[in-house]
Order: sequence, then C-alpha cells, then structure tokens
Amino acid sequence: MADPMFFKPACRMTLGDIAEITGASLRDPQLASNLFDKLSALDNAGEGDVTFIENKKYVDRLSNLKAAGIFCPQELASRVSSHIAVFITKNPHRDFALLARHLYPDAVKPDSWSGEGGISASAYIHPTAQLEDNVTVEAGAAIGQGVSIGSGTLISANAVIAANCTVGRQSYIGPNVSLKNTLLGNRVYLHPGVCVGQDGFGFLPGPAGLEKVPQLGRVIIQDDVEIGSNTTIDRGALDDTIIGEGTKIDNQVQIAHNVRIGRYCVIAAQCGIAGSVTIGDMTMLGGAVGLADHLTIGSRVQIAARSGVMNDIPDGEKWGGLPARPIKQWFREVATLRSFGLPKKD
Repeated sequence: MADPMFFKPACRMTLGDIAEITGASLRDPQLASNLFDKLSALDNAGEGDVTFIENKKYVDRLSNLKAAGIFCPQELASRVSSHIAVFITKNPHRDFALLARHLYPDAVKPDSWSGEGGISASAYIHPTAQLEDNVTVEAGAAIGQGVSIGSGTLISANAVIAANCTVGRQSYIGPNVSLKNTLLGNRVYLHPGVCVGQDGFGFLPGPAGLEKVPQLGRVIIQDDVEIGSNTTIDRGALDDTIIGEGTKIDNQVQIAHNVRIGRYCVIAAQCGIAGSVTIGDMTMLGGAVGLADHLTIGSRVQIAARSGVMNDIPDGEKWGGLPARPIKQWFREVATLRSFGLPKKD
C-alpha cells in the first residue's frame, strides 16, 4: 500500500469516481457513492482498500477478500463477494495504475530531493549557461560553460553538466548524474548515478601497448526517455550514440559507443549493448541480455532474459538462449536435453 508518510493522495474519491476515471464497468451501481481509503496489493487488501487481479492463478485469494473494490476481468467477477465493488475491465493492472496516477500524481514525476525550489546558493552555474524560467538547481550541482537548460527542469544535488550540453524542458537530472557531450530532449528523466557521454571503450594495440582511440561523437537522447540508476551511455566514436523517443531503460545498463536504439524500446536491468549495435522501434530486451558489437536488431523484437545475442535478428522475432536463437528452436533444444536427463539449464 502507499505509505502515508511519503505518498499522500491528491483527493478523496468514491467508487463511482473510479469507474468514471478508468472507464471500467462497476458491477453494482448502488456502491458508487461509497468512499475508499487506499490502494493495496491483492494479498494485503483490507476493508476500505481497492486492489486488482489479472492472473487466474490467484483466483483462490478472492474467496477471503475483504476489499472495498477490485479491478478484475469479466471471467473472474463471479468469484468476488457481492458486497465488494467489482470494476470489470479487460486490463485490470493498467486501470489500477491509471487510478494510482490520478490519486498520487507526485509519485510519477520527480521532485526536489531537498524539498526546495529555485537555484541553491551552493550550486555552481557558469555565467554563460542559459537557464529558462522555473529551473531548480540543488546544492552541489555544477553547470558548465554554454549549457542550456529548459523550463521546468530539475537539476538534483551533485549533478554535473559539462560544457555545451543541452537539457530540454520538464526534464529531471537526478543526484550524482554526469552529462558530457550530450543533448537531451524534453521530459527526459535520468535517475541517480546515470553517466552519459563519457569516452567509449576504444583501444588499439600499439608499440606502447593499448592506445586510446579518440571518441569524437555525442550522445543524443530524444523526448520522453527514462533511464534508470547507474546506467552508463558512452558517446560515439565518430557517429552519435542515439536513444530514441519514448524508450525506457532500467538500472545498471551499459550502452556502448555508436549504439542506436529506436523509439519506445524497453531495456531491462543489467543489459550490455556493445558498440555500433542498431536496435529498431518497440523492441524489448529482458534482464541481463548481452548484444555483441555491430549487430542489427529489428523492430518489435523480444529477447529473453540472460540471452547472449551474436547474430542479427529480423523484425518481429522472439529469441532466447546462449547463444541466442529463435525462441521455439531454443525451447525444442532445451526439451530435447531434458528428455536425456541432462541438467535443466540451457
């Protein structure tokens, strides 16, 4: 449930308000005027709570449910007691999340870690930096020469923005984020510890050992991208590293130089993407996926967690395994190995 110390609801609502906001169908309209107290997970829901169920494997938990209301699909509605408000919907989790965003709008947008707005006297801002109206800069942040920051953006404590970087409007630069050689769009969220624009990993053998290859490109992050804590994104060697509009990247992901990621991709934690990989739109990488360098991964591709990809993948395919191959082939191979009594791992 939402902790009242940290998350306070923006308003009081009735069960009828929930149906109106989400578009779900309220099974018993006579319950519409009832108020509810809070949102809870199915296992913890008590009297006055609103929860949801989406997976049929949890249906046995409905018999003892004491909630005020529940989002559920039509086929499960009959399993819920008549005194509980049932919001019938095809997408219970999505509608529950919509309600949560309405009740707790501050939970889905960044706010000042210090609880204060404006420009801290303890921040360093170069005289040539240009900050639009309503920018917050917290204590210890450093903003370099020629930096441009759009209105409504929050620069958190100890963030460092190097010379000539651009940060768009309504963006969020979390604590201890570093930006160099980087252009950010609008509504870009970089969570604590993100590092963007540092040298790519480029070395060549020479007379004195490994000699550094100059990394002369940039990082371009388009609108509505969100990047999780401690993710690192290297600048390009000659071309740019590009993260496409609307893409969401989890914590502790490594993105190497010259990588190009399309729009509305989802990349889970601990993925490693080697240099010069191109990824199409709406592609999803599970946790700890590794991509070898210079690959082309198509649009709408899905790659299973912990897969190691060493070949190009066409549009729309699902791959998994180590080395990764089409997922049906991988499943067949795993099933064959199990039939011989070998260890149940790929």
